[in-house]
Amino acid sequence: MTDIARLAADLERLLKIRSHVFGMKLFERRADMEAIPRIRRPKAVHALDQIVGQAARLGWTVGVTSDDLVGAQCRAVVGLGSAKTDEWYSGRQMKGVWYETEADSSAHQAAMHVVPDGRYDALAVGPLASGRLPEPDIVLFYATPGAMMYLINGMQWSGYKRFDWSVVGESACADSWGRALSKREPSLSIPCFAERRYGGVEDSEMLMASPPAPLEAAVKGMEALARNGFRYPFPQYGIQQDVRAGMGVSYGGG
Repeated sequence: MTDIARLAADLERLLKIRSHVFGMKLFERRADMEAIPRIRRPKAVHALDQIVGQAARLGWTVGVTSDDLVGAQCRAVVGLGSAKTDEWYSGRQMKGVWYETEADSSAHQAAMHVVPDGRYDALAVGPLASGRLPEPDIVLFYATPGAMMYLINGMQWSGYKRFDWSVVGESACADSWGRALSKREPSLSIPCFAERRYGGVEDSEMLMASPPAPLEAAVKGMEALARNGFRYPFPQYGIQQDVRAGMGVSYGGG
């Protein structure tokens, strides 16, 4: 079993992460979520972006059901309740707001990565360091584009594969936790308006969501890269210097 607290510490150390590394876990029974030690339950209706922000920025472990979340969009992404109705798929609520026509809105809804409805009753979100989510479905963290590239380099160190991610636009949580929960694959996103306005996401941040195993492999890869002299943050070489000396070290040629 993954040492979740150690994984969080390694990611924070290697990527200089400034907020909490946190996890998400879906529960088929609400009672299992509520049995988590010192779990917080919302006293008001929130966007899931806010719940994520409470875990990432405040270090809280929070549990929610569909009744705690505003509107169908937040519920649909994580598969809570019966949010994916014909009305939801139509996208009418986004027509003239985010998209010009109902056809555009409907195409957006269909493009989102979402957890199917009907299986889960609750979701818990919390920092890994607390130990309250020892076996999360996915691990998430915010970091700079440079840190994300270094993480990807670590993932590609052994068993190389090309990553192809998508950008759904607004509702970009479907690109991160929606995709990672539904496909169980590493999922990188550019956070959207709602995540920034309601979730406290900074302009400099991207979001990675992934099952623990690929991140464990990434840690090993980043440590190997560090032994080769590649560490984050990347030192600037200079835009007017003769590049041959630096290239010779980093790429084995000039």
